[in-house]
Amino acid sequence: MKAITIYTDGACSGNPGPGGWGAVLLFNDQKKEIYGGESQTTNQRMELQAVIGALGSLKVTDWDVTVYSDSAYVVNAFKQKWIENWQKNGWKNSKKEAVANQDLWKELLILTGKNRVMMEKVKGHSGDMYNERCDELARQAIKEL
Repeated sequence: MKAITIYTDGACSGNPGPGGWGAVLLFNDQKKEIYGGESQTTNQRMELQAVIGALGSLKVTDWDVTVYSDSAYVVNAFKQKWIENWQKNGWKNSKKEAVANQDLWKELLILTGKNRVMMEKVKGHSGDMYNERCDELARQAIKEL
């Protein structure tokens, strides 16, 4: 079966401040871990960057990809169709203000178009092995800045 499971998480030391992101990609019995960070960023940007980093690392197209994130911001943008409304409204939110992090949302839209991507919410810091590992990777990225 052509399916990949991805877990992602972002972290920030101060908001804004130094930030990191981590992702675990699972395919059959294979596991790949990736992470990165930025010296001055926000938690929301790192949550987005985690998904971008993970999807951007895929070398496949037209596969089923399930992304698990503890970020309601990321998951709800897709599940509640915020992203569709932002595009229809010229990247304005419901308050008629410019959508924050447009650069990352636009990059994420391109990447989600390459596969059949489903976003799922996972409760953060609740003992989910892969969510916890992503958090460790994100914090490691901050330490390495």
